[in-house]
Amino acid sequence: MEIGISMFGDLSFDKATSSFQSPQRRLQDMLEEIKLADEVGLDVFGIGEHHRSEYAVSAPEIILAAAASVTKRIKLTSSVTVLSSNDPVRVYQNFSTIDLLSNGRAEITVGRGSFIESFPLFGYNLDDYNGLFTEKLELLKQINETQTISWKGKFRAALDSQEVLPRPAHGKLDIWIAVGGTPQSVVRAAKLGFPLIIAIIGGQPAQFQPFFELYKTEYIKAGHDPATMQLATHSHGLVGENGAALADSYFPSYASQMDRVGRSRGWAPYSRQQFEGGRTIDGALFVGDPNQVTEKILQNQEMFGLTRFLLHTDVGGPAHADLMKSIELLGDKVAPAVRKALNHS
Repeated sequence: MEIGISMFGDLSFDKATSSFQSPQRRLQDMLEEIKLADEVGLDVFGIGEHHRSEYAVSAPEIILAAAASVTKRIKLTSSVTVLSSNDPVRVYQNFSTIDLLSNGRAEITVGRGSFIESFPLFGYNLDDYNGLFTEKLELLKQINETQTISWKGKFRAALDSQEVLPRPAHGKLDIWIAVGGTPQSVVRAAKLGFPLIIAIIGGQPAQFQPFFELYKTEYIKAGHDPATMQLATHSHGLVGENGAALADSYFPSYASQMDRVGRSRGWAPYSRQQFEGGRTIDGALFVGDPNQVTEKILQNQEMFGLTRFLLHTDVGGPAHADLMKSIELLGDKVAPAVRKALNHS
């Protein structure tokens, strides 16, 4: 099983000055974090796309291109690319370029996005939310399968025997579909044969088991080879030497970010009780020492049949030193323990 990290480029918030951290500083720190993730043997790095003041990253491709120059083996993916408000041709060109720069290490993870700012920003109508994603996903799939494209749709200019260049190092890119847990999205990914990643950021992971079973059933029903099936989860977390001490120090910034998001969605204020519930063995929050995090990853792998786990590790903008320590422990302690346990099972 692959183990990696994902980030959104969260900016820490200084209550004394009522201001966010400098995006310039965050991006510089992030490159150090990606470099370390590669050095400690993690398998995947993912970076998300947002168009909000509390995040530093609106263009994942540029971050991944920079990461390609400071890493040697780690896979580089978006987490996610909001395909509905992007042009699939340009997305493919950008990621093919990253793939060539990184000697074949680029992937794309696409989703509809949990925020809506990109739609008016790029001139799209939210009423077309579902139609945009369906059409653009089909075009992206076609581009990945053939260099010369003839295509016609509703939301983009037609293509008439046009080449999409450059092509990736190995001919095709791995394209993952990220879903939040709707049956329709799971079925679509399965029928198209795309690898599936489900964001599990609250409640209990066991609640998502029916979605993984649905995917497996539909994937095989669509005629895809079960041996090629890839399944992943993405969950919030942070690793420290002492789980209790880490929880005490991390809770304020984590809760602040959850409340910033929650205010626009009508959520109740995030409580310490919720936080600690998430940290239990059956919860969705992977905040703890290496043994605690290892145990939870193994439990989730067994429950879902995972081939990949991504620890989403910068919610609320933890200190750079804490992120570096978390990455170090994930690579040096957690990943080897998970691999050893799976090899012996």
